[in-house]
Formats: sequence, structure tokens, C-alpha cells
Amino acid sequence: MFNFFRKSGPKSLKWHVSDALKRKVAIGHFNISNIDGFWAVVNASKKIGVPVIIGVSEGERDFVGVAQVRSLVDSVKAEGAPVFLNADHTYSFERVKEVVDAGYDSVIFDGTERSFEDNVALTKKCVRYAKAKDKNILVEAEIGFIGKSSKVLEGIPEGVRIGEEFLTKPEEALRFVKETGVDMLAPAVGNIHGMLKGGVDPALNIKRIKDISDAVKIPLVLHGGSGNSAEDFKAAIDAGVAIIHVNTELRVAYKNALEATLRNSPGEVAPYKLEKPVVEAIQKVVEEKLMIFNKL
Repeated sequence: MFNFFRKSGPKSLKWHVSDALKRKVAIGHFNISNIDGFWAVVNASKKIGVPVIIGVSEGERDFVGVAQVRSLVDSVKAEGAPVFLNADHTYSFERVKEVVDAGYDSVIFDGTERSFEDNVALTKKCVRYAKAKDKNILVEAEIGFIGKSSKVLEGIPEGVRIGEEFLTKPEEALRFVKETGVDMLAPAVGNIHGMLKGGVDPALNIKRIKDISDAVKIPLVLHGGSGNSAEDFKAAIDAGVAIIHVNTELRVAYKNALEATLRNSPGEVAPYKLEKPVVEAIQKVVEEKLMIFNKL
């Protein structure tokens, strides 16, 4: 069992997010597409001794299985592991309902490509359904478009503008939170989905994060964490970020490790032998991020 739970006993994701905010640390959110990613995240959480969130987008959970990934997470939670499950970037009420009914710990409704009014209306509908089902389910929403794909990019994603005048405004965020009742908010603060080629993304606007946090007084979530600096992460956490998403860096680690293993072991045909270095490579990235997010 994890040292963390020996001290505190099992807690909900809601409790952990609140605790992270108070302690000025952040919970790492890592997307998976298969069992390799799952064990990499779980093993890293166990080694560092901190809670983690496993994220699955609509495409990822369609591939792994909505109920199947829930069962995987339940299997380690039953052993006392502080591992939680989030339905990342969900674009319709129907798909939010699907994961709420499946017992996910949290869900993100992404209405960033809709009008502000439509985003508010649909987010509010999702919140009402989730809370009627289970008051401990966390509902997150987004305002401010930062792109959609977790991939290596040649430049800033199409449709994304990171100038200060285009970032989420504190007054806009406050209105959104009041009208929807969301538990957490993911704003546009200079972050982008995906990662620029070369691995270094633009700096985050820490002042805007602080201004939004002071206005809404709920936990903020930083999406698009691949490619951001350790200094920016720590400053963002101090400014009010309680969860940080990482996906693209894990995908790059997966691809590079798999290509190297296939190249170095041309005669190997056992999948578990070929994929062991893949798990280790992803786990290394997750461990590095968890150390930063928890200021260890």
C-alpha cells in the first residue's frame, strides 16, 4: 500500500484536489491509450508516493474501452492506490452522461469551440446530471481555445492565439463559474495542446493565472503541460493551478522507446518483452513531472 494512504486513509479525488490547492502542489494528469501507459502511470505514482489522475479522451477511451479502463483503475484503487480516472475532453452531453454512469471520478466538458452562451448552457446541464448521480464527481469545463491535438507541432495550433488580449479574462471566468457551478476550470493562459517541435512551448502567463484564480476561487487546471518549463509549472501552481495535464510527451516517449526496441531486438516477437522498455520510458517522464508538480 502507498505511504500516502498509510498516513491519511483513502480519500476522494475531490479531497485530493482541495488538499493540493492548500499545499501549493499539483496532481499530475496523464493520458493513456493502452495498458503500457496505465502501468507506467501507476508505477510512477507508487514510486513517488503521490496521487495521480489517469486521463482518457473520447478517442482513447473508445480504444481502451469505457468500462475496461474504469475496471483497470478500480483494480489498483482496491489495493489502496491513490489513482483516479478522468474523462478528458468530452464534447457532448451524451458522452458526459456515459462516463458519469460508468463511475468516473471526474469529467471535462469541452465547449471551447461553441459560443460562450452555448458553452454555459451545456456545461450547466452536465453539472446538474453529474451531481444528481454522485456529488463527489468533479466536473471541469474550459473557456479559451488552446487547440485539440496531443501531437508534436510545427507551430502554434490553428485557431489558437496566445497574445494577452486573447487569453481567458478573469471577469469572463467568474461569470462562467457562477452560471455553471463547475468544480474546476481550465482557462487559456498561454498554454497550448500538443508540443512544439524542439520540446519548448511559449511561457505561461502566470499573472493571468493568478488573476483568474483570485476571481473564481475554485481549482484551476492547466492543459497542454507537455513542453512547459519546470519554473512555469511551479509558478502556475503557486498561482492557483491544482491539476496539470501531460500527454504529448508520453506519446513521444512511447514512440521513441518502441522504435528503439524494435530496432535493437529484430528477432523478438513476445509483445511483453518488446513493450517493457516502453513502460519504463513513459514511467520516467511521469516520475519527472510528479517530482516537479509536488515540489520534491
